[in-house]
Amino acid sequence: MEDLEAKTFLADKAYDTNELLDMLKEADITAVIPPVKSRKEQRAYNHELYRARHVIENVFRALKRWRGIATRYAKLTASFIAAIHVRFLFLYLPVHTT
Repeated sequence: MEDLEAKTFLADKAYDTNELLDMLKEADITAVIPPVKSRKEQRAYNHELYRARHVIENVFRALKRWRGIATRYAKLTASFIAAIHVRFLFLYLPVHTT
């Protein structure tokens, strides 16, 4: 966390700990973490930014659905990155079959 350079830190409720929140505050990073229900004092967070987090989660889910990426069959880093690029092409480019 010492070398982390970011403006905001998005995470789910599992990361709602006082230690992490204090570390982020010291580093001047805004925490976008919903508080757990058991917190005595519920704190505010940016709901819109947190809601956008699911888009990132969906991209990782789509990548992991491809077995070659999920199990990292590629031995070389360049091959692994190439496989990710190919997967993104299949996911986001319109493919027409005739």
